[in-house]
Amino acid sequence: MEIMDDAIDRRIAQRLKALRIDRGWSLDELAGRSGVSRATLSRLENFAISPTTSMLGKLCAAFGLTLSRLMYMAEDGFAPLIRRSAQTLWSDPEISFKRRAVSPPAQTLVGEVIEGEIGPGTRIDYDKAPKQGLEHHLVLLEGQLDITVAGTTYGLKAGDCLRYQLFGPSSFATPKKISARYLIFMV
Repeated sequence: MEIMDDAIDRRIAQRLKALRIDRGWSLDELAGRSGVSRATLSRLENFAISPTTSMLGKLCAAFGLTLSRLMYMAEDGFAPLIRRSAQTLWSDPEISFKRRAVSPPAQTLVGEVIEGEIGPGTRIDYDKAPKQGLEHHLVLLEGQLDITVAGTTYGLKAGDCLRYQLFGPSSFATPKKISARYLIFMV
């Protein structure tokens, strides 16, 4: 993990701490619910480390939030038009993963759109669904991507669309020499 120097990482950490406090959870309780160690949670809340994709996935599942919803909570305001230059980009350099909130959640809108980029030879595992029954429509724009949902692995190529609901663990994996860029529409 790297030292935090990005404003979005700081806002995410502040929001996670506020969510924990709002629920009346101690660091130990959140650690038990998320599977993230107490020490790591403390370092995250004190801006000593940047969150990883895996860590955010576990924390969002513990709070019953999508990662997009957490990112929205770390942002300010609502705008109907979101220029690409204004879309929040978050990255996890440890695993060559980038996530752009193309159409972030809003109080009056249900759906959201996320653009993801995963580098070659990368695997991202999510232990559980952030929200039971969350509907995804994933369109692979470039590259190749294997997605495992409900124990079934789907091999996607550019232009393919995978539609599914999340009720348990899932994973995203790219081949050793091929990256992937995709859009996920979540409802």
